[in-house]
Amino acid sequence: MSAKQIAVRHDDAIAVVSLARPESRNVLSRDLVLGLLSAFTSLKDDGRVKGIVVTGEGKSFCAGADISEMARMSPAEASSFAELGQRLMFAVERVGKPVVAAVNGQAFGGGLELALACDFIVAAESAVFAAPEVLLGIMPGFGGTQRLPRLIGKSRAKEMIFTGERINAAKAHSIGLANRVVADDRLLAETISLVKNICNRGLLSLRVAKEVIDAGAGIDLATACLMERDAFALCFSTDDQKEGMRAFMEKREPRFTGR
Repeated sequence: MSAKQIAVRHDDAIAVVSLARPESRNVLSRDLVLGLLSAFTSLKDDGRVKGIVVTGEGKSFCAGADISEMARMSPAEASSFAELGQRLMFAVERVGKPVVAAVNGQAFGGGLELALACDFIVAAESAVFAAPEVLLGIMPGFGGTQRLPRLIGKSRAKEMIFTGERINAAKAHSIGLANRVVADDRLLAETISLVKNICNRGLLSLRVAKEVIDAGAGIDLATACLMERDAFALCFSTDDQKEGMRAFMEKREPRFTGR
């Protein structure tokens, strides 16, 4: 993984993963996708890391895939690139820890899809979102046609994908694409603080809740509720459940251990 492609730093137990190609608006070259995939594979197994923030260096979160690379692709190469991008997005979703996108500036195409793979989005006031692939004669290929409708609804997703139009942070918040909008100069600090706060909860219950929410979104309600029931019961076999309830009754802050 090239240091010029990805930067990973640690703020206590939070890993901040930055796309580090600001001169190109952090576009997703094949090398950058591979670098992100490697980073998330490592973070999944890193017991020191409790939560992850994804952001972009410079003035853009990620302006999409590298069009100069894609313009030369054959259909077979395009299929391979889409498969690689989808592997990355699943790696982000399945890292087993809370992942929040801190979106600064542009989140276009593959950048939007990367943000969608995170658990939710905190947007800077200057953030701009778009799915502009149709303007290039293509369509989203990293999971955007599937994750965007699940988040904001089918008709709104179709509007974004069919028109390729850009929406600002306020609009993204109003349609449920972004959870929060914060001042540009506070974006990273507030997102890290939010993830730290989340990770003070029971880490095992967070992980199970994340898995059940994600898995349940793709199945029928009755089956999903059965899955929830079993996961709920599983939490009662953990030390964190005993500590959490004991702390509540003793009117003190819980000391979770992740066991």
